Amino acid sequence: MTGAYSTIAFDAARCDGCNACMVSCAQAKAGSDEVADSRIQIVAGDGAFELAMCRQCGDPRCEANCPAAALVKNEDSGVVDWDGSKCVDCLLCTVGCAYGGIVRNARAGHVVKCDLCDGDPACVKACAPGALRYVTTARIYNEVGQLEDLFVPGLSGCQGCNTELIMRHALRRIGPDTVLATPPGCIPGMGSVGYNGLTGTKVPVFHPLLTNTASMLAGIKRRYNRLGREVNAVALAGDGGASDVGFQSLSGAAERGEQILFICVDNEGYMNTGMQRSSCTPYGAWTSTTPVGEHGRGKTQDAKNLPVLMMMHNCAYVATASTAFMEDLYAKLDRAIAASKRGFAYLHIYSPCTTGWRFPSQDNITVARMAVETNFVLLWEFDPEAGLQLTHPVDAPRPVRDYLEAQGKYRHLSPEQVAHIEAGIDRQAAFIARLAQAGGAPPARPSFA
Repeated sequence: MTGAYSTIAFDAARCDGCNACMVSCAQAKAGSDEVADSRIQIVAGDGAFELAMCRQCGDPRCEANCPAAALVKNEDSGVVDWDGSKCVDCLLCTVGCAYGGIVRNARAGHVVKCDLCDGDPACVKACAPGALRYVTTARIYNEVGQLEDLFVPGLSGCQGCNTELIMRHALRRIGPDTVLATPPGCIPGMGSVGYNGLTGTKVPVFHPLLTNTASMLAGIKRRYNRLGREVNAVALAGDGGASDVGFQSLSGAAERGEQILFICVDNEGYMNTGMQRSSCTPYGAWTSTTPVGEHGRGKTQDAKNLPVLMMMHNCAYVATASTAFMEDLYAKLDRAIAASKRGFAYLHIYSPCTTGWRFPSQDNITVARMAVETNFVLLWEFDPEAGLQLTHPVDAPRPVRDYLEAQGKYRHLSPEQVAHIEAGIDRQAAFIARLAQAGGAPPARPSFA
């Protein structure tokens, strides 16, 4: 398996043509304010802006075209390095580049190209609209790509299922010394409990009731502790199995500080049994039990904020996460695993459902990203010492209408319902921000030792 590299990503829809990225690049690389000296060029296209920049290709044509070996792909950084001492100024590299990423600069007197600023791109820092992002998730591929996928191939999830993505990533990172609990829902429904007498996992897995997942898992962990064997006791449960009928055992295990990791995969409903509403279903959403018609206009109550309720149990660790921000998710997963060795760890991962939310399967990560960019979903973490910290604050959120319009389950909303949702998002964001500013920690549990 070859390595992956960090890269600069461009979102044309966010670009407003302000040229700040080019000015910052020119200043950083040429000590100039002239955009002609920039190694990145924003070009006005047909109704949108386009990007001309070195893509640091895996098989660079500029390198292949260079007769002097002045261009070489750096296997450590991924950057196509240029060596001025070898360059003969033949410009054959510019002929080979399909992206306009390497050009001759008249002022410099030689070709110039992006070198990613040694991993801290000036252009990205200068881009206020967020059209440029420095994507460093390649490190996840490099770190865990060789780890074994602990779910077998061929699970029966829906096409583009985000929950399957969560399952595979989580277990790959947690590792094989794991006992897994998967209560009724999409996770066992797609095959964690297997077919024809075979399990769908490569670790021991059991299928508890919706009501007793955390208590059964706590008992298993305690048994292994008595045997002197270290195992990860992990639950993968839907929002129904966590926030509704499973809440009593979840709350009890958290209150006792059981040494387990409980991962709630929140797809905002009972999707495996026909898309019924749960307490985590947002206000106004269509489900089969909150229908839309002459009288019904979707769910009439706001969603339960289960992560905040779990934080108030003073758990060893609580966090929210999204597959649209994998670095954030993996960092929280690592901290949750460590916290589960000393107490109760709870990770709430938002999981868009292409079937129940009514959007094309290829838009799954786009929808997940919009949830965070609009503040519909807030990413934060909590531990009793540090309190609550926002891990991906959004200072200038996108209009929530962008998120709502991307899903069929909100297609019926009236202006009044949209306004209700917008007001609720603002209140929730302000509430979490106040907790973060104050440290967010509930009073420490008294000791009776």
